[in-house]
Amino acid sequence: MSRDRAVDALRAYAIGGVVLGHWLVTGLVLGDDGGLHQASPLTALPALAPATWVLQTLGLFFFAAGFGSARSLARYPGGPGGWLAGRLRRLLLPTVALLGVGAAVLLAATVAGTPDDTLVVALRLAVSPLWFLLPLLLLVALTGPLVAAVRRWEVALCVAPAVVVVAAADLAMRLLPAGAGLPPVSVVTAWAVPFLLGVAHADGRLVGRRVAGALAGGGAAALAALLALGYPVSAVGVPGAGVSNLNPPSLLAVALAVTQVGLGLLARPMLERLLARPLPGRAVTEVNRNAVRIYLWHQPVLVAVTALVARGGLALPGLHTAPDDPGWVLARCCWLPLFAVVLVTLVRAGRPAQRLGQPGGGGSAGRSAECVPAAPRVYDHRRSGPADFRR
Repeated sequence: MSRDRAVDALRAYAIGGVVLGHWLVTGLVLGDDGGLHQASPLTALPALAPATWVLQTLGLFFFAAGFGSARSLARYPGGPGGWLAGRLRRLLLPTVALLGVGAAVLLAATVAGTPDDTLVVALRLAVSPLWFLLPLLLLVALTGPLVAAVRRWEVALCVAPAVVVVAAADLAMRLLPAGAGLPPVSVVTAWAVPFLLGVAHADGRLVGRRVAGALAGGGAAALAALLALGYPVSAVGVPGAGVSNLNPPSLLAVALAVTQVGLGLLARPMLERLLARPLPGRAVTEVNRNAVRIYLWHQPVLVAVTALVARGGLALPGLHTAPDDPGWVLARCCWLPLFAVVLVTLVRAGRPAQRLGQPGGGGSAGRSAECVPAAPRVYDHRRSGPADFRR
């Protein structure tokens, strides 16, 4: 077995950033009628917007997905059809489980007389993470052609058309009247950029501090230029704002993704040293093994804990109060350990049974994409030496 532990660490950080970010920017206010209403601290506390650059880590998520897909496809002993079926099964089975359990819980909550506002918020937050399936499934299905394109034209020429499409979508959003229907093409093309970077990295490219520094520096320069052009500071959507950097993803989301990938590659030596220690290594392994389940269940956990505690009728700070001052942020941080314990318990309970002879779960649903039998055509920086950029 061969793994790139640094990419494992970036995937774990990406999942943690998404979960922590959602838990910090999603306020559920207890109304007089006993129902929960959604609010965001970013509306009342715009000074928190730069923190979203650290917590909006979807670019790293798609980078790790591109890396894992390219590596596992190259090492798969069968044809691409069987590989794709396995990949889709690993993504769709946890989603079907979420929808089934969520439907049963919503039915039970309706029968129990839960206020309609709470049911609407619960449904919206439970379903909202599923948007990532469309671009991810499409990009995973295109892994083979994307690998071939990167090898033929180099990653820069492959990324450029996607950036142009996102820029055109941004321009159209600003020039066309509000409410004009635009196809959500940038939902795929924006995340294709970090996915392609992951594909290139799996193929032995983007190696060395010079390349990583160029990605980080170029992305940071693009961020500064876009902010000067009037793009919103927040990397996520803010309720009431006319323009969002995430819905649909804008050029700022792309620049942030490139910056994060560059910084992550620069941090490779530090990450490898960190993961050589037992505790961080085990933690990263567990997060990677359960990445999809963690992503799908973290919002339902937030709603469930908040709604169950609200049945006591008392509005608790950071849980049921309006997110309109720094005290709410501090109080919400105190609730994070409880959310984490519930999420870990739920994820571990829903994990497939361990197979005999396969420590730690061992099945295809429990492994990172790149943890598959090795094949010589995939580049490994620890064995193959410097990459040949003339291919």
